[in-house]
Amino acid sequence: MEYRSPISKARGLGSAKSGTEHWWLQRVTAVALIPLSYWLIVLIKLATTATYQETVSWLAAPLNTVVIALWILAVCFHAALGVQVVIEDYVSTEGAKMSAVWTCHLLFTAIAVAALFAVLQISLAG
Repeated sequence: MEYRSPISKARGLGSAKSGTEHWWLQRVTAVALIPLSYWLIVLIKLATTATYQETVSWLAAPLNTVVIALWILAVCFHAALGVQVVIEDYVSTEGAKMSAVWTCHLLFTAIAVAALFAVLQISLAG
C-alpha cells in the first residue's frame, strides 16, 4: 500500500533517511551522561566545599580528567543535537535554518574546545 501522493513523490518529499541516526545519537549521549554526571557532581561539590588546591589535585588525577573531558564532549554534542532539532522544527526558511544549525554546531564546538582546554590546563598544572 502506498501512502505518498503522486505530487509528494514528484517533489521528493518524504523521509530523508537520516532521522534514525540523529535519534540514536541523542539517546546514546543521554545514557552516557548518566554515569559521567557523577564525576561532575563530585567536581561541583569539591569546588564549593574543598580548597582550590584539593579541587585541582582531584581534577589532575588521570581518571578524573578523562571522565570530565568525556562529560564535556558528550554534553556539548548532546546539546548541539537537541538545539538542532528545535531549529529544524521551528525555523521555516531553509537558508535561515541552515545558517542557524551551522552556527549552533560552531558554538557548541567552541564551548567544548574552551572547556577541554581549561580542564587540560588545570590538570597539567596541578
